[in-house]
Amino acid sequence: MATTTPTKAHDEQKPAKVLPAPNVDFYAILDTLPAEDVAVVKQVRTFMETKVAPIITKHWVEDSFPFEILQEFKDLNIGGVAMNGYGCRGGSALLFGLIAMEMARFDSSIATFFGVHNGLAMGSIYLGGSEEQKQKWLPSMARWEKIGCFGLTEPLVGSGASGGLTTTAKREGDTWVLNGQKKWIGNSPWCDISIIWARDVADNQVKAFIVENKTTPGFSVEKIENKIALKVVQNGLITMDNCRVSEENRLQGDASFHDTARVLKMTRFMVGWEATGCAMGAYENALKYCQERTQFGKPIGSFQLVQDLLSKMLANITASQCLVVRMAQLHAEDKLTDAHAALAKAFTTAKCRETVAWARELLGGNGIVADYNVGRFFADAEALYSYEGTYQMQNLILGKAITGFSAFL
Repeated sequence: MATTTPTKAHDEQKPAKVLPAPNVDFYAILDTLPAEDVAVVKQVRTFMETKVAPIITKHWVEDSFPFEILQEFKDLNIGGVAMNGYGCRGGSALLFGLIAMEMARFDSSIATFFGVHNGLAMGSIYLGGSEEQKQKWLPSMARWEKIGCFGLTEPLVGSGASGGLTTTAKREGDTWVLNGQKKWIGNSPWCDISIIWARDVADNQVKAFIVENKTTPGFSVEKIENKIALKVVQNGLITMDNCRVSEENRLQGDASFHDTARVLKMTRFMVGWEATGCAMGAYENALKYCQERTQFGKPIGSFQLVQDLLSKMLANITASQCLVVRMAQLHAEDKLTDAHAALAKAFTTAKCRETVAWARELLGGNGIVADYNVGRFFADAEALYSYEGTYQMQNLILGKAITGFSAFL
């Protein structure tokens, strides 16, 4: 019997090859969660996909915040996640981290906005406030009726904040007078309250104050312009000129920088999750591009060197995910140390930086165009690498823990 040679038309009728969708949960981390937590993570993912992703590039290019999504953001009911009581969402530190990771997977600025308010501002009150202060502030913050920021870094003081804050607090009766500046403070140009850390001139110790931005004389904020990273989150330069705050608004549980460090440990925890999410977003966009982009008559995803880079990117992401999940477990067991958090922050941000650079490389010239998303992740990774403590400072915290010697000046 004669064989029939397939015609070109016959070949063209063959169904297109179904390619695997990007899988950034390669070790099935979500499978380890209770069903109710998985539902929350998926709810956040849907929100980011449907409400944030379609508009975020425009806002990133314009250095603007998407205020139009705030009401639907509030409806997620995630305010006060990982905090108990006071109208807070509750849940585990693992859930908090996974939410931040999902947000950063689509945009690191939205994750930063969430982390500054929920982790830094609310966390400062939750950890250092009196019972009365918690009752007064946390319920409205959990409902996102009051948005907060965290004022520690100064124009000339970043890594040296533990011993070198220049913002001062002087007590006069039942009032404190604050003078100084804070810089790079996320949310500050438009939020309602600021947690300000200042050095008490009487005992030289660091204390924290709740400042009501819009009604406190002597308190002003200037938006920082022309950033190249985290362009959506609004950063500000805060100036306090004889800014008067009542003793009632001093966080009663904070008496030294040791208390500040309790909050910073959790922020490093959060940056680890955000950096992991940022790498995930860059990888997903790069993989889709490589599956669709053709050169020499083939999708570039079929080339060996491209597959090598994609594999290394996924390895970085998976290692980072496993590290931050274990970190959350240590937190749940009350075993998380400053050194644990420092290692996570240093490792994940370094691997994120490496991963987004490979993603940008895979897109060639398109990698520097905001419309392809990867350029946004590439730029935002630079801020994650530096903020909440630089890579080198985290390694010195870790180095002290493993050698017993402090290398700090």
